Amino acid sequence: MQTTDTVLLIRPKNFLYNFQTAASNVFQTEIEKENLNQVALNEFDNLVVKLKINGINVIVEDDTDYPIKPDAVFPNNWVTTHQDGKIITYPMCAENRRIERRIDLLEKLKSKFNVNQLIDLSEFENQNKFLEGTGSVVFDRINKIAFACSSPRTSKELFFRLCELLNYEAIYFKAYSQNGKEIYHTNVMMSICEKFVVINLDSIKDLDEKNIVLQKLKSSGKEIINITNEQMNNFAGNLLELKRKSEKNILVLSQTAFKQFTNEQKNKMEPFVDLLPFEIPIIEKIGGGSARCMIAEIFLEPK
Repeated sequence: MQTTDTVLLIRPKNFLYNFQTAASNVFQTEIEKENLNQVALNEFDNLVVKLKINGINVIVEDDTDYPIKPDAVFPNNWVTTHQDGKIITYPMCAENRRIERRIDLLEKLKSKFNVNQLIDLSEFENQNKFLEGTGSVVFDRINKIAFACSSPRTSKELFFRLCELLNYEAIYFKAYSQNGKEIYHTNVMMSICEKFVVINLDSIKDLDEKNIVLQKLKSSGKEIINITNEQMNNFAGNLLELKRKSEKNILVLSQTAFKQFTNEQKNKMEPFVDLLPFEIPIIEKIGGGSARCMIAEIFLEPK
């Protein structure tokens, strides 16, 4: 399955501008905002309600009061789950994000779902090698191909190790923003859905690498929707398709991203999904991540 109807979200307790991640995340903006965590909570709670209304099974876990975790609202970076019963936890670049990994949450997942293997890659933090979940890695789960772009948060060695563990083909490439800086997470510049792919091809400067990525995407038979740098900078590449039982699937995205798409691009997506935009401007601006980053997908079989 490429998509799931069950997701894990973490309700933030101390949402803040994270100075430790800002060096590699150009999407973060430090702004003054009163009652910052409450504003983020309102955005979060509205997202949860809207997901549930649209038939998604949402597991909400509260962040802990201490230690302070400014990016706890982005759990997709530290954990992934897989249909074969694996849970994988990941090494994080910023020290204050490593404390987001929580054994208690893993135990809750194990109590609700069939888990046959827990793979912990966090030891590689001691070697300054990082791989930040579905931020670093974009999975074509149907065709068992994984894509990752080079960045301080995405170790090539660990990416290939992950693909060996999951028996996926690894496609590794370099992608750059307009200012020539490596894009910090692959899921900023591309999203893979069941029937289409949204990708910023202009960010891949090496023609050979671009051709390899294009060839793999075309071989999957999916519609390729190319976005511009400007659209990417407004989170139009940060999308997630989720499954509904009796209706079309939904495409989770922010209102910021939704406004960026042209009518032609929307027309290519709408035969397959209902676009479901969320108002999360504070989480986006201060956290530097959008709607996709707030969601950890659950592919495990329930007990």
